[in-house]
Amino acid sequence: MRQSIILECVETGERIYLTSKNKRNNPERLALKKYSPKLRRRAIFREVK
Repeated sequence: MRQSIILECVETGERIYLTSKNKRNNPERLALKKYSPKLRRRAIFREVK
């Protein structure tokens, strides 16, 4: 079952990305490299509870 999750930037704390993941296959927190407009570069965005 896929659930919607919010991604938060590790460095700035901005929450601008929304994605989905399968909780059964990936129970741990998701971390992706996405573009941060504040930093004007790619940064690590981690899943928020």
